[in-house]
Amino acid sequence: MKTGNIKRQVSSGGVIFRKRDGRIEIALIAVKHGSVWCLPKGDIDKDEKPESTAVREVEEETGLKGEVVEKIGDITYWFYLKEEKAKCKKTVHFYLLEYESGDVSGHDFEVDEASWFPLDEALKKATHKSEKEIIEKAKEILLKLDK
Repeated sequence: MKTGNIKRQVSSGGVIFRKRDGRIEIALIAVKHGSVWCLPKGDIDKDEKPESTAVREVEEETGLKGEVVEKIGDITYWFYLKEEKAKCKKTVHFYLLEYESGDVSGHDFEVDEASWFPLDEALKKATHKSEKEIIEKAKEILLKLDK
């Protein structure tokens, strides 16, 4: 029996936040013709640190610059690469970033839309369960930092 190819990918992404009118907002991106709302993330370049990737990907995909506050956690999932006929195990490292500058209209071509959402609304809006869990962890960190 022939076993299929197994590939591995490692990415990094971020939960960028800002305080506005006394409440916390985070930015999400819409992809796949606006049908999927998710966190910005992307592949780690050769010789790039995961934290640097998170900052770069957040800026590319949301138009927002941020500074890393701390690591939130990792998610791992499997998917199938049709063109390579291979299973792929992907790990994504997520970091909490504090908003510094930029505008969501400055997102790149890979993204249909980028938008700020109040934290609890972002939790409901996010499509993937694993990313909802990352947002929940970010919320816990932010509540601790706010004390």
